[in-house]
Amino acid sequence: MISTELARELRGKGLVWHPVSGDVFAIDSSELEGDTFTVSDMTIEAHEFDTGTILGFNGTTEWALDSVAVENALWLPREDQLRGLLGGTFVSLSTTDAGAFVVETAHDENTERFEASDAETAYARAVLALIARATADAAS
Repeated sequence: MISTELARELRGKGLVWHPVSGDVFAIDSSELEGDTFTVSDMTIEAHEFDTGTILGFNGTTEWALDSVAVENALWLPREDQLRGLLGGTFVSLSTTDAGAFVVETAHDENTERFEASDAETAYARAVLALIARATADAAS
């Protein structure tokens, strides 16, 4: 799982979350640091309103919470979700002799490598670079 700091950076760079069953998130509050939740049709459902998305806590699983606005939740995307965000730029995932994970992406004629101690972090760094390229391309 990626760190909350990396998840905040992804959100800050414009990654938008549309909650679906199975997504993991944290509530972006120091009081709940380290606690994670999973969207589930049984316990935590995403409710769409004109004013935005609310994550509703059903039943007694999280009895102290009623609901939280999606803006106050921090999506912790899984490895497969991060890989999906890379789309056609994704080339490969490999490991180094030291056990680090390397994600390789291709953009135009260039390839980039993103190394981290876990695959999710390597993918997240690649997604950040993709967002930065898209932002730069849009500005020019």
